[in-house]
Amino acid sequence: MIPRVMTKCNDYPSRMLTPPSRASAPGDAALARALALVRDLRARCPWDPAQTRATLPPYLVEEPLELDQALKHGEPAELRDELGDVLLHLAFQIVIGEEGCEFDAETVTRALEEKMWRRHPHLFGDSPTPDHEGWERVKRREQGAGSGTLRGLPPSLPPLLMAYRLQERAAGVGFDWPDATGPMEKVKEEIGELEVEMRDAGSGMRHALRDEIGDLLFAVVNLSRKLSIDPRAALERANDKFRRRFEAVERLAAERGVDVGRASLEELDRLWDEVKAQSL
Repeated sequence: MIPRVMTKCNDYPSRMLTPPSRASAPGDAALARALALVRDLRARCPWDPAQTRATLPPYLVEEPLELDQALKHGEPAELRDELGDVLLHLAFQIVIGEEGCEFDAETVTRALEEKMWRRHPHLFGDSPTPDHEGWERVKRREQGAGSGTLRGLPPSLPPLLMAYRLQERAAGVGFDWPDATGPMEKVKEEIGELEVEMRDAGSGMRHALRDEIGDLLFAVVNLSRKLSIDPRAALERANDKFRRRFEAVERLAAERGVDVGRASLEELDRLWDEVKAQSL
């Protein structure tokens, strides 16, 4: 027997904003089934009731990464399965909140709805047009003036994504170029500064080169953002392209009896150009 939803906790904190009218959607019952499944697992399986907020994070971190790969592959069945895994972990956290009388699915969803209503004034308020930078300003107001524009980002974000989000946050309060021209000039400036360091830096000045490389990468991320290109996706495509072409170079070298490890740079360059000409 599947346990019933707990009803003893009737004092979950909730703000009472007036919601826009909304009809029940077909997926509502499906989401409820995910919660019911977790309640059943925690009632009858030896492993599941032993899980806590302290034991689940390693798996919770892993699942979005697997979902990220599924999104990259674009295979619907794989994407469906990985979304299900993420949903399972979300359901786990909600049910644990229920058990501790902290929150339930209704209050979690209500808080999400209210946040989206506040941050989409062009849909639920009096703002005439969408404004992503306005989203960041609303977030900052909600967090409080003393919280700082750049606070709240998880320190474990990958550096490339952290750079993008820092720039996005700063842009949300107006610290941004109007178009991609400024970032492009900044990239050129950083390349020039790097060239100077490469000429002048001695063996004890590696930290200066590191800093200039960092500045250049940060500037490239900013240029990518202003061109509405996801820098991580762009780099992933570049990585895939390089891997594909280099493996083709190795195959071509093997066909011609060329030892890649002993070949000269000129020989490898010729093979690379052949592969590149094939649009691989």
